[in-house]
Amino acid sequence: MNIEQVKSSTYRITLHTYELAALVSAARWAVDGAEGELPREARQQLSQILAGYDAKMEQMSKPEAKS
Repeated sequence: MNIEQVKSSTYRITLHTYELAALVSAARWAVDGAEGELPREARQQLSQILAGYDAKMEQMSKPEAKS
């Protein structure tokens, strides 16, 4: 995952195919009523994506990252 801040309120996010697939799957699951349990593999993928997202956002919030 790569996150770039293009403007103050615009970001460019580059995702691996599997990262995008996990996000779309989770969104579909949530939209379809989120009944039942999310498969373990999907939870793991989403956890990894969220960890990458959080790390990039933290990195971008540091003053030296914006120069």
